[in-house]
Amino acid sequence: MKITQEADYGLRVVLYLSKLEQGAKVDASTISEHEGLPLRFLLKLLRKLIASGIIKSFRGVNGGYSLNKLPEEITLKDVIESINGPIYVNRCMIDPAYCNAHKGNRCEIHRALGGIQESLVSKLQGVNFKDLKEGKY
Repeated sequence: MKITQEADYGLRVVLYLSKLEQGAKVDASTISEHEGLPLRFLLKLLRKLIASGIIKSFRGVNGGYSLNKLPEEITLKDVIESINGPIYVNRCMIDPAYCNAHKGNRCEIHRALGGIQESLVSKLQGVNFKDLKEGKY
């Protein structure tokens, strides 16, 4: 599995918003400047985070973005999946039809990777943004 640059940016944005006071709003330009992200790319990323319910947006002069959940309710897995979709170590883990050996779930490698994938997803789900902002990692 490779974490894309977009997912990496998403993680950084959510961590930035987690460090603000609860309910605080910040505009996209401020996020862009603070995190060193291209504004156009950030706006696309913010739409994905809004669609997944991780952040919310406010329109108008005093508009901006804020978390839609508490930092302890948002995990690394949540953010990565909101940007990249399901986490998998090999495409055959999502759809056995992609198995080059045409063995599906009977493949020894498939079963081994399945265990690794479960472990990875579990670890990503075990890290929340409250812990990150408090420096526990």
